[in-house]
Amino acid sequence: MKKLALLLLVLLGVYFLWRWWTGRDAATADRGRQLVYDRVWIDHLPTSETDSFQLFAAVTEQPMGVFQATSMWKGSFEMFRYEDKGDGKAVITYPQSKDKERVSYRAYKCKEGKFQFCLELDGASRGTRRYYSQDGWEIGSQTSLPTLGARIEALSQSQ
Repeated sequence: MKKLALLLLVLLGVYFLWRWWTGRDAATADRGRQLVYDRVWIDHLPTSETDSFQLFAAVTEQPMGVFQATSMWKGSFEMFRYEDKGDGKAVITYPQSKDKERVSYRAYKCKEGKFQFCLELDGASRGTRRYYSQDGWEIGSQTSLPTLGARIEALSQSQ
């Protein structure tokens, strides 16, 4: 009986060590898939109405998204289609240029200034590598773009 209990204890220890080593539990196996999509992401909150910032968004209703560099007065964007591979990777196609790239993502809860969520993108030739988001910036929520727009408007009035 003691040998069986010891064997079970060793197996349990090996199992937890394997999960810790690989980082593959139910919460992280998708690399934040539930956070990445249907949310507005920016690289920083603008400090003035002419401060350019990077914006990223991808929606699941139609698998499309946008990389945008913008200020309150000027901007540029490029739309894309994507196919999520479910392993923290997505294949992005830019219809205008026909470019295609495999992008890795990792989204997670974090505490960076006023932001509650962080997103890291690797392999994207557009945008930046790191983005941030807040509660209420979900696409489809009543506060996502109005909150960001109000922040930019408040900055322009303080000038």
